[in-house]
Amino acid sequence: MKAIGHKRCSLCSSSRLFSSSVQWISPLHYQSRNSPRPDAPIEIDATAEQVPRKRKYISHESAVNLIKQEKDAGRALEIFNKVSDQKGFNHNSSTYAVLLHKLAVCKKFETVDVVIHQMKYETCKFHEGIFTNLMKHYSKSSLHEKVLEMFDAILPIVREKPSLNAISTCLNLLIEANQIELAKEFLLNVQKHLDLMPNTCIFNILVKYHCRKGDVEAAFVVVEEMRKSRISYPNLITYSTLMDGLCRCGRLQDAIDLFEKMLEEDQIPPDALMYNILINAFCREGKVDRVGKIIEFMRKNGCQPNIVNYTALMNGFCKDGRVGEAKEVFHEMKRLGLTPDIVVFTTLINSFCRAGKVDEGIELLEEMKDKGCKADDVTIKIILGGLCRASRSSEAFDMLERLPYDGVRLSKESYRIVLNFLCKEGEVEKAMELLGLMLARRFVPHFATSNELLVQLCEAGKAADAALALFGLLEMGFKPEPQTWSMLIDVICRERKLLPAFQLLDELVLQ
Repeated sequence: MKAIGHKRCSLCSSSRLFSSSVQWISPLHYQSRNSPRPDAPIEIDATAEQVPRKRKYISHESAVNLIKQEKDAGRALEIFNKVSDQKGFNHNSSTYAVLLHKLAVCKKFETVDVVIHQMKYETCKFHEGIFTNLMKHYSKSSLHEKVLEMFDAILPIVREKPSLNAISTCLNLLIEANQIELAKEFLLNVQKHLDLMPNTCIFNILVKYHCRKGDVEAAFVVVEEMRKSRISYPNLITYSTLMDGLCRCGRLQDAIDLFEKMLEEDQIPPDALMYNILINAFCREGKVDRVGKIIEFMRKNGCQPNIVNYTALMNGFCKDGRVGEAKEVFHEMKRLGLTPDIVVFTTLINSFCRAGKVDEGIELLEEMKDKGCKADDVTIKIILGGLCRASRSSEAFDMLERLPYDGVRLSKESYRIVLNFLCKEGEVEKAMELLGLMLARRFVPHFATSNELLVQLCEAGKAADAALALFGLLEMGFKPEPQTWSMLIDVICRERKLLPAFQLLDELVLQ
């Protein structure tokens, strides 16, 4: 693979690199010449006796904790620099690791490069976990070439060959991001330069890659290579991945056969996650009634069904429109001592609302609150949609008004659901009231809905309300369609309110 190329960064007026013994200027806190001068120091009585305060020595552990607690990346870097000014203090792997993590979380990747460049000149022993962590951050930011750079940095800085864990982490991140060519190039390079002998983890990543492509047969070829290698062997993850790939290709019977082979030939006990693959597959195939047998089989073989298994079963009943049976599963979960989470509650609430049983959905919402399970915006949108479909817009409006005071964060979509319904039903007065609430909370309606509301107000002869709504929307950056402008001005002129008309025309010119 190509060696890592680093640009030389000047951190101060000289060309010196910073080190634990030389103070350096933070790239994040370089002060420009135009920066305002600090306030003049307060005059102190010269006669007063000055007692110099002895500075407390900051240990490596304290430095790590201080950097961890600091939310601002620039301040974290400043702490890192200041502790190195202490006599006898040299940064170690822990202080570098926590600083690099903080910088990466804040996406200060240029500064990450500078710090890594300095690490080459340190004498302390570094751990490759610093670089596997950075790989994950770069992958999240879609900087896939940088993922490879972090892998390449392990050998010169850690001064050891990357472990199989580092190799599998890098390979997995590239495949998860669908960077197939980079993954191939990476594997070829590690085989050539690091004398790679793939372990089970690396083989499993390749199995997952082929299954995600829908090429299950290629995945089985990888498994055969795994068996031949004699240093690795298919495990539970291998079989779970293969079964999931078969189920997603609609080959449910093949997945069941593979499951039985795993039990009989390899004698690998399945876990709840593997059973969930089968449960989801049966539900997708519309065979939710057979899921009960899977649950029974789990229990008989010493694997207790968990919240995820019951959620999958309940979801299967919900998608099949069998709300009563979904409710029974919900109650069985509680009887077994399993605590429903937000996914369980939201799944059942959605099923109730779709079936027109909004009151039961609201009861579940109250139960969530009693159980300390906080509803999120998704749950609220489902309830609001159910209330609107049941023509209970007043209750939906009351919820929107009340929920923020109960600690529920609402998104603009929640408000838009109700406003869209009110406009569609021609309830302009309620819509106008909701618009006022939205604007007061700094939420802007959808462009089409805003125009529709203004048109409806004009058609209802409510020129004053229309003008008031428009001025409020304009302050939030809304630009109505030309037809809406002309209709509003026409209505105001017909009511012989010339001043508002002139004000609107002024706004139109400004737009």
